[in-house]
Amino acid sequence: LEPDMVVRRQEALAAARLRMQEELNAQAERYKEKQRQLEEEKRRQKIAMWESMQEGKSYKGNLKLNQQEVEPGASTSSAVPKSKPNKKPLRGGGYNPLSGEGGGTCSWRPGRRGPSAGG
Repeated sequence: LEPDMVVRRQEALAAARLRMQEELNAQAERYKEKQRQLEEEKRRQKIAMWESMQEGKSYKGNLKLNQQEVEPGASTSSAVPKSKPNKKPLRGGGYNPLSGEGGGTCSWRPGRRGPSAGG
């Protein structure tokens, strides 16, 4: 093993670690900024909700409208009406579990009354 080769390898390793650490720090900073923005948006929505409550308006409907205004591109691109396929009912129309008719083999009967039941 040549000493200068070992030194070069260690320096390269240290430089790579430094680059990775700087990248990690940058990612952490971006994440913190994003969290701050989300917190600020939540705060604004709470303020808007409180103000609309004070005015006597429906605050839940107001929030839905605000969210649609904030992200109009995301909601319009994913809002594709889907048609439901024709589904047949699982049971016949005459099934009523309370009447005891048409239910099949299961029927409930009260238990035997004996000396242990009572008190």
